[in-house]
Amino acid sequence: SVKPDHLNPKDFPELKNDTFLRAARGEELEHIPVWCMRQAGRYLPEFRESRAGKDFFETCRSPEACCELTLQPLRRFSFDAAIIFSDILVVPQAMGMEVQMSPGKGPTFPEPLKEPEDLQRLKTKVDVWSELDYVFKAITLTRHRIEGKVPLIGFTGAPWTLMSYMIEGGGSTTHSKAKRWLYRYPEASHKLLSQLTDVIVEYLLGQVQAGAQALQVFESHTGCLGPVEFKEFSLPYLRDIARRVKDQIKESGLDNVPMIVFAKDGHYGLEDLSESGYEVVGLDWTIDPRSARIRTGGKVSLQGNMDPCALYATKERISEIVKRMLEGFGTKGYIANLGHGLYPDMDPENVGAFVEAVHTHSRQLINRK
Repeated sequence: SVKPDHLNPKDFPELKNDTFLRAARGEELEHIPVWCMRQAGRYLPEFRESRAGKDFFETCRSPEACCELTLQPLRRFSFDAAIIFSDILVVPQAMGMEVQMSPGKGPTFPEPLKEPEDLQRLKTKVDVWSELDYVFKAITLTRHRIEGKVPLIGFTGAPWTLMSYMIEGGGSTTHSKAKRWLYRYPEASHKLLSQLTDVIVEYLLGQVQAGAQALQVFESHTGCLGPVEFKEFSLPYLRDIARRVKDQIKESGLDNVPMIVFAKDGHYGLEDLSESGYEVVGLDWTIDPRSARIRTGGKVSLQGNMDPCALYATKERISEIVKRMLEGFGTKGYIANLGHGLYPDMDPENVGAFVEAVHTHSRQLINRK
């Protein structure tokens, strides 16, 4: 059982490696920091062992289990950041929706939202401190157990991405049920997006109070929107989250934390995203590093964006791909990552080769300056 002092969000061990935080702020570094989306995941045998026979969301609700899964990749690889093990769908759960994780199928909502009147089923006021306290406890516990090795990232899904899950009832290729709402019920759509935004702001603030040292907002379903819908149903809420979280952090007298926005397949929105109030814009692998630099005009740090499938290559090839990527982004205001998450069938050895290549090549590039 967790000792009460482990749940105290203060007296954290001193941070030994702040490279990731400094890169987010655009400072000069000795090497480029690197972490991977889904770095705590099924590609690790120890992860599969820890998770065997356990319900996914039951694991999410156990601070001890989340802490262990968050720390596993750090024991193997010299990542420069950790991301708390959790799931974006804990927010719809906190709002009163049932979500199950079906093996081989992914998340399913037995009763998705079908029509605007279904919004009445959602809680109007969500007390994140009671509904999502297990995430906060996991963050605090992990901050103690990580012993200052690297910073800990908290995260959330973005409103449009969560809305689309809540209406589709699970994953989707077309998102046509959720998009039907945007075209047919724009008012109800905005109502739901606003409700989600309110919960997300409180949730992110709670994560910072619990000890998160950076925050990432996942807008994973940007790719099914066109530029017009993005500007109406995604971007305003992303901006709102950054502004409100920063304002409330200031009011609470907490230290400012860097915020990352990751809008997958949203290359049409790159300029807008670079002006949306986040310090870092995460990029998927469909964007050319040099053009991303030009289009974001040095306003933000960038994170990404190696194709996860490049990890199926040989170690030598991985090293070449990394080198080219670093040369494209340059060494300032840059955090190396994949353009999406690690896949379950990836070889941990190749993940290690990716991390090593980032550190080795970036040191050489920086020393050459």
